[in-house]
Amino acid sequence: MTLSRRLFVQLTVGAAAVSAAPPIARAQSYPARPVRIIVGFAPGGPADTIARLAGQRLSERLGQQFVVENRTGAGTNLATEAVVNAPADGYTLLLITAANFINATLYQTLNFNFIRDIAPVGSLSGEPAVMLVHPSVPAKTVPEFIAYAKANPGKINMGSGGNGAPSHLFGELFKMSAGVDMVHVPYRGAAPAVTALLGGQVQVFFSPLSTAAEHIKAGKLRGLAVTTATRSEALPDLPTMREFIPGYEASNTYGIGAPRSTPAELIDKLNKEINAVIADQGMRARIADLGETVLGGSPADFAKLIADETEKWGKVVKFSGAKVD
Repeated sequence: MTLSRRLFVQLTVGAAAVSAAPPIARAQSYPARPVRIIVGFAPGGPADTIARLAGQRLSERLGQQFVVENRTGAGTNLATEAVVNAPADGYTLLLITAANFINATLYQTLNFNFIRDIAPVGSLSGEPAVMLVHPSVPAKTVPEFIAYAKANPGKINMGSGGNGAPSHLFGELFKMSAGVDMVHVPYRGAAPAVTALLGGQVQVFFSPLSTAAEHIKAGKLRGLAVTTATRSEALPDLPTMREFIPGYEASNTYGIGAPRSTPAELIDKLNKEINAVIADQGMRARIADLGETVLGGSPADFAKLIADETEKWGKVVKFSGAKVD
């Protein structure tokens, strides 16, 4: 047998031995090299921040680097597609956000099916939005705002971070639930939308809490309610939207997903580690500082949340007629 033939046989046998390794052994040896977490947003925002916090803690616990890779474009679809097409070996993960739930209906043609092609691993946290209004708006409460909007149909401008962005759909859910008519004005991101609100070009914006808090505390903008089911520890005096509109709930969920067919033992190991990370008091404090709420749970829990959220936002997308640019 020639050297090249012998080497080929050895490599083939070695590869077969790895693929045939018992699931427990495979899980115990994972990770054996750095793991990528693909984030569909630019560095510095809430999604990037939570991914880096989780990645750092996972690196410390598992002894390998969990490296955040920012891959922007197409409303997070480029990042999702990259993970869908990656090997299902646990070394390429996706930071899941509300954009994934919305995009399933918002985009008519995608090269993947999010629910089918991404395996839920575990949820990290949920970030509320705040219904922010310009000081010129006379309403001090949500009921007063609804009455004001009904008295002025089509005269209130609602800013957003872009067509189909969570801030847009959170506002559309409000319009649908409250039965009011407001004019949607999309911007290229939350920052310019907040600038427009500060300048009075728009009168209302459903802002990420991390952005809203500083402007509320400075007295530059008025917060009427948070969009989650429970009040936020960061802004405890703000009521929830559902205190006035039964059933209203909207939040930007952050979690981790993997390519379809990733071995169950690897998903279970990652889920266990994610839950340990967010159970740590230091991590919980950092998440609270971001204005977010710790989630957690099993892969099945996260799968149900994804299915429920995708169905809900699909209805809102259809109601609003939202279309991508």
